[in-house]
Amino acid sequence: MGKAALMTKWLREVGVDFVPRSLPKDKRLPGSSSEGAETLDEILRELAGCGRCVLSENRSRIVFGTGNPSARLMFVGEAPGAEEDRQGEPFVGAAGKRLNRWIESIGLAREDVYIANIVKCRPPGNNVPKPEEAQLCMPYLVRQIRVIRPKFLCTLGATAFKYMLGVDERITKARGRWREWDGIPLLPTYHPAYILRNPSSEEEVMEDFKDLARRLSLLET
Repeated sequence: MGKAALMTKWLREVGVDFVPRSLPKDKRLPGSSSEGAETLDEILRELAGCGRCVLSENRSRIVFGTGNPSARLMFVGEAPGAEEDRQGEPFVGAAGKRLNRWIESIGLAREDVYIANIVKCRPPGNNVPKPEEAQLCMPYLVRQIRVIRPKFLCTLGATAFKYMLGVDERITKARGRWREWDGIPLLPTYHPAYILRNPSSEEEVMEDFKDLARRLSLLET
């Protein structure tokens, strides 16, 4: 079975129809508008009382996402950390500051892009989200992406890459190699927290961001 088929199989198993954006009425994602034109605010309101998994039991805040709702570039991380849980915004701690530097290195600001995570609640001890937790939360991220309709996606770290594409590859081998998610070009790179621990690998991230900048610039020509 090819990668595309494996991806489709995995998403269907977790309740997401991996099909074109215009879904037939009987295939729409839970909570989506009957006209297929929901907004980020509608998704956030639905999430406000979410108790679909155990992560909801100890959260301070739901960490939905932040940035430009019409962003051409969207970043996807794995889960909120302690500071994100306190503030309700993704990537606001030390890793967030590093991500901001990367974004600024290609002439953009944090407000120009959109940033979200696979799961919206902090796992205890900043653990990696469990498959069942990711499966229950992933449909919300899919809906966010379909509202924003970015031109490019960039996954940050191994976990986001694994859950977005349903593959089991080492991020050290996968980073820098373009993939595709629902027709959107996707570039995996390292998580900024990894770079804080392994600063020698930041040069590779800079190459990935230069590649993102090149692709964004082609949209303007």
